[in-house]
Amino acid sequence: MRILVYGAGAVGGYVGGILTAAGADVTLVARGAQHEALKQRGLIIEGPKSGRPDPIRVRVCRPGEEKGPFDLIIVGLKSHQIAGAAARMVSLLAKDGMMLLGQNGLPYWYFEKLDSPLRGSQLKSVDPDGTLARTIPIDAVIGGVMNKPADLVEPGRIRLADQASDRIAIGELDNRITPRLKEIAAAIEPAGLPVLVSDDIRLLKWRKLLSNGVFNPLAAITQSTHRQIGDFEPTRRIARLMVDEVLAVAASVGVRPGTTSDQMIDDVRKRVGILSSTLQDVRFGRELELDALINAVIDVGRLTGIATPYLEVASACAALLNRRIVDDGVAFAPAAVRK
Repeated sequence: MRILVYGAGAVGGYVGGILTAAGADVTLVARGAQHEALKQRGLIIEGPKSGRPDPIRVRVCRPGEEKGPFDLIIVGLKSHQIAGAAARMVSLLAKDGMMLLGQNGLPYWYFEKLDSPLRGSQLKSVDPDGTLARTIPIDAVIGGVMNKPADLVEPGRIRLADQASDRIAIGELDNRITPRLKEIAAAIEPAGLPVLVSDDIRLLKWRKLLSNGVFNPLAAITQSTHRQIGDFEPTRRIARLMVDEVLAVAASVGVRPGTTSDQMIDDVRKRVGILSSTLQDVRFGRELELDALINAVIDVGRLTGIATPYLEVASACAALLNRRIVDDGVAFAPAAVRK
């Protein structure tokens, strides 16, 4: 199987690195300083259990330099970055090739191949002009959920947090267990990352969204870790109200994640204190991934008649912060990070 990891940041770089170390035929796509570091030095992976003692020499190229076709494209881009690269990625797919989309939040394809009155509904926040739906063959899409905290601390160096829940879940959009899912699992698991082949990938997306759809925007606004937000009673109270709204929206489309807001917050407080991807983006002055994480939930609520006032307040505040980053070129890194 020829594999392309398109977007070799923290998570994409980690997956591409361990697959390379396991002997898979993998090419990573990266830009700028990340490309140069990977090309010159290789990939350094740090972690108490899953770290690697030596740099991994990866095959890396810039966007536009890829040599297809590829049987599997693992998309490591943030959700708001996919549209700009969609046509190029599709052109690199082999016949019957697959695109694994494991971005956080609700995906543009959520209501495709779904036994629901809302089948075919569009989430304008994640695919406002329909570019993704028009460009990416729906039969090529594999849904994914990545559970592996990773932090790109500098170009070519990724720091991991090892947790019992580390895994990648994959699933078909129509919830069938197919041979190609097992083929992907067989390609990834030898690298040391457990793979869950799921018959309900949307349920798993909602379960992760309970955390990052609430805590990531709050982390960006407050410059705090998930654990700090959960430990501080005033922000814990706000997080609880936001989680309740996410649970209500999920229930309105027939999904029940099987937890309460307090249970979820207590679970978050037990996790490692690694910075969320959204807070990392704030620190480095990168555009924030908000639409799939929070605005898509608000979209679904509007489709089903569920009010989401607390999510909307957090979305508005995070969106203004994002405007300062994008329009004004501001990075909100503490002095220790800037040095």
